Amino acid sequence: MFFTRVISTATMVLAAVACSPDTSKRDPVADAKFQNEKRIGDEDITKKQEHDAEFMVNSAGQGMLELELSKLAQQKATTPAVKAFAAQLVQQHADMSNGLKSLADKKSIVLPTGLGGDQQEQVTKLGNLGGAAFDKQYMETIVDAHKDDVDSFGDMSDDAYDGDIRGFAAKYLPVLKEHLESAEQVQDQVKDLK
Repeated sequence: MFFTRVISTATMVLAAVACSPDTSKRDPVADAKFQNEKRIGDEDITKKQEHDAEFMVNSAGQGMLELELSKLAQQKATTPAVKAFAAQLVQQHADMSNGLKSLADKKSIVLPTGLGGDQQEQVTKLGNLGGAAFDKQYMETIVDAHKDDVDSFGDMSDDAYDGDIRGFAAKYLPVLKEHLESAEQVQDQVKDLK
């Protein structure tokens, strides 16, 4: 009974936030998750399909974060290897992002339209750094993000309920592994910078 009341209260709070007229204060990632959960609830979709939708939302948010951080690195990085890596990432993530958007449209999955609050904080925090500190923190953040990506895409390439989503994850898993390997190499180059 208590659990049901907590869930109902949480749902009402989310609904109030999602229906709030002031869209500038809404978190795009949370909003996308809420819209997908609402559709999933209305259509009586299985937990596996819900997991697929969550993967799509998280992948879109993570991709936008990596893209924003890499655009920032193209401007602020002082190490040529970091700038080159960031440029490569911007180009290759654009292709993956377009594929993700196309698949989400086909599956009627709502994706975030901007960075979530925590993600925006990461961009701001990194933007406040300069020189070697920026290069090191950018590479650390990108390596960590790609480790998460590889785990997530690896899981979904095997476990996604929807075959198209499984195929998408399998298609981009080798690309993400390559990004991670390159990122770790560049990270090794900058770790001793002062």
